[in-house]
Amino acid sequence: MLEVKNLSFKHKSQKKEILKKISLTANPGEITTILGPNGAGKSTLFKCITGIWKNYEGEILINGKKIDQLSFRKRAKFFSVVPQEHEPPFPYTVFEVVLMGRASYVGLFSSPKKEDYQKAEEALEVVKIFHLKDIPYTKISGGERQLTLIARALTQDAPVMILDEPTSHLDFRNQLLILKTIKQIVKKRKLTAVLTLHDPNLASLFSDKIIIIKKGQVIHTGYPEEVITEEILKKVYEVEVEIVKYNGANLVIPKVER
Repeated sequence: MLEVKNLSFKHKSQKKEILKKISLTANPGEITTILGPNGAGKSTLFKCITGIWKNYEGEILINGKKIDQLSFRKRAKFFSVVPQEHEPPFPYTVFEVVLMGRASYVGLFSSPKKEDYQKAEEALEVVKIFHLKDIPYTKISGGERQLTLIARALTQDAPVMILDEPTSHLDFRNQLLILKTIKQIVKKRKLTAVLTLHDPNLASLFSDKIIIIKKGQVIHTGYPEEVITEEILKKVYEVEVEIVKYNGANLVIPKVER
């Protein structure tokens, strides 16, 4: 389980806080989605969780252990990260990129072992891109790159997966493909998944819990049907919307003049 307790953050050169006493929990076997407008603090929150930014107040715990007391190598065994964008400096093959997920298990002067290769192959099978294993990562589509990064995260065998806008820059089909794949993996492996999204409809369809933040503060937390409402979305995004029920989910239709 991932816990964030009273997390506040500001850059040393600034007086204004970007995050203000944020608290949240994310549980195994569930997708917890962070939803909010641009500038809400979503990316900052993830950078604190992953240890990129450390000068925060509050606590971040994984299975009860404070992450700021862990080395990067130990931290990599607790959670994996799927970034929003990734441009490799060298045209590695898809398999080589996925195998990099085993870095925390390989010694500084050692080479990957048979088990590491097996883990990478299994991850490629899980996300159904094994056929791409020998193709340069720079030559595949955006959706295939995201699946490659998810496979890399799976090879870490970490209980928590952090995904920063996994549908960014993807077309409609690939957005659905990526989120369906994440949901299936999370349920099957009982992973704790925390991701950020911009689209409230995708959040409503694929999340087990939604946490809405605005101006660095948690505004609402709850099940999708509790959070995706006309009143809350108007308050957060300052737009008029209508909610339509479909297959048990709340879907959002913006009110626009035609």
